[in-house]
Amino acid sequence: MKAVQILNPNTLRVIDIAKPSVTEENNILVRMTAAGICGSDVGIYHGTNAAATYPRIIGHEMVGVVEESGSSAVSLHPGDRVIVNQVTSCGHCYPCRIGRGNVCDSLAVRGVHIDGGYREYIAVPEQDCYLLPDSISDTDAVMIEPATIAIQSCTRAELKKDDLLLIYGCGALGSSILKIARLLCGYIIVADVVDEKLEGAKSAGAAHTINVLKENLEEKVKEYTHGHGATVSIDAVCGSDSLIRLLKATGNAGRVITMGFSTSPTEINQFLITSKELDVRGSRLQNRMFGRAIDLIREGKLNLTGSVSHTFPLTRAQEAFDFVDSHDPSIRKVVLTFDF
Repeated sequence: MKAVQILNPNTLRVIDIAKPSVTEENNILVRMTAAGICGSDVGIYHGTNAAATYPRIIGHEMVGVVEESGSSAVSLHPGDRVIVNQVTSCGHCYPCRIGRGNVCDSLAVRGVHIDGGYREYIAVPEQDCYLLPDSISDTDAVMIEPATIAIQSCTRAELKKDDLLLIYGCGALGSSILKIARLLCGYIIVADVVDEKLEGAKSAGAAHTINVLKENLEEKVKEYTHGHGATVSIDAVCGSDSLIRLLKATGNAGRVITMGFSTSPTEINQFLITSKELDVRGSRLQNRMFGRAIDLIREGKLNLTGSVSHTFPLTRAQEAFDFVDSHDPSIRKVVLTFDF
């Protein structure tokens, strides 16, 4: 079968590998139908993702159809459409024991630490598969995984209805967070550098938008929050100066959520954290949030239709990654398909 492997940074190749078999542990064989290209996949390709190991079959936004179910499978059957959890955890270390398997001491993420979904078939445990609603296509269902990341960040933020939320960044990550946050919070400010993205955020429910190239982020946030500052700030830019900006823009007793994976030094002002008694919290991956995201889709509260802008067959993965690197303004989400 065909697979896409990153041999080492900046070396992508389409390879032939053996088709996996169902085992006692990996008792579901999934025939892949769609796999998204995420910013972290691009980071692995370019060698800027500190968590990745090489060589690696990447891809963690994985949608497919059950091809075979083992004798130990309980609820899934051939023909079922599923999305696959990218997180694997041991179940018995301290994080796992307190219900935070997404930061397991032995964490292995499909497509990062172990081989992922850019291949025609993948064998996984039944517990890592989630049935898809009939109302969503395989291609659009790729966006469920980014939605789970957004749910995780809002959960870590303990986002509530009366919060004054600042989302810094309105790319793919920030847009996903906005979709979830508007279900939980009544007042959202979105900041970015692209007016078109900010217009989209306003249409999607943001109360105010800020172009940080033209306006002072801290001043405008204080203006829009009656002088207090945001009660919750979520960093969807993950840049070298984004944390210090959010520490300044967040008011007393607020929460600041970081999601970046850069290992480069970043400025931190302890006075801002201590004097405001801020909670600065990381949000990594997702902690079995697929069920919650799928429930929102079934309830009609989360609409992921139209988020995918381009598709490429798996065998044209190099072309797809080159296109993502072009930063063409038409790009929203690029998905690899398996109909080649």
